[in-house]
Amino acid sequence: MRGQNLVHHPHLHCVIPGGGLAADGARWVACRPEFFLPVRVLSRLFRRLFLERLQQAFDIGALRFFSSLAHLSEPGQFARYLSGLRRTEWVVYAKEPFGGPQQVLDYLGRYTHRVAISNNRLISQTDQHVTFRWKDYRHPGRPRVMCLDAHEFLRRFLLHVLPHGLQRIRHYGLLSNRLRESGLVACRRLLGAPSNETPETSRPDYRDRYAHLTGGSLRDSPVCKHGHMVCVEYLLPCAPRAPPSQQ
Repeated sequence: MRGQNLVHHPHLHCVIPGGGLAADGARWVACRPEFFLPVRVLSRLFRRLFLERLQQAFDIGALRFFSSLAHLSEPGQFARYLSGLRRTEWVVYAKEPFGGPQQVLDYLGRYTHRVAISNNRLISQTDQHVTFRWKDYRHPGRPRVMCLDAHEFLRRFLLHVLPHGLQRIRHYGLLSNRLRESGLVACRRLLGAPSNETPETSRPDYRDRYAHLTGGSLRDSPVCKHGHMVCVEYLLPCAPRAPPSQQ
């Protein structure tokens, strides 16, 4: 739910298989070639279900409104607000992934396993201002620089901190905890796909993965930022001493 300039941009990313197991689990049922879902129907269905759940949350007192939104705590005002949302076209965009599973994981990993802004985008900071690089997707060839008041930067950053109890990633269907192990094995068998077991020797080093995701390095010295950390020796903890005897 973030943009490069840290403004509030709530949205969902969903990865959905182009088919599924039959009810008896004996065959794979694929969607039609060149067709997955009717996007306009999906947009309106998602809008209806989302607003219905929002109304239910309001009715049981699960929503709180503050500051400029305080007026929405009045039922009539909230109903008028939802009425406008029902007349607005919601955007549901569905497409086939560009490359394959690894490209999908790399793309989603930038959203699910990073904070709102990585350190390598920060240019400078003082007690009053924070300056950082950001990408304007409407003009992709022109890198931009933004300077924000420190309090405004913190406000935008905290917009991207998940509320307590909200889960960032959810799995359903074949990927649910109850069905994942048996369901995925059955899918691979029916589709003739290879096992996803990865040899231990081919797994990337965690330090390389960290650098790829964050732009930082766990190998660089935290002091000078230029030299590399080299493990010389592991020191085992000392054995606990016996308490002094009481005379």
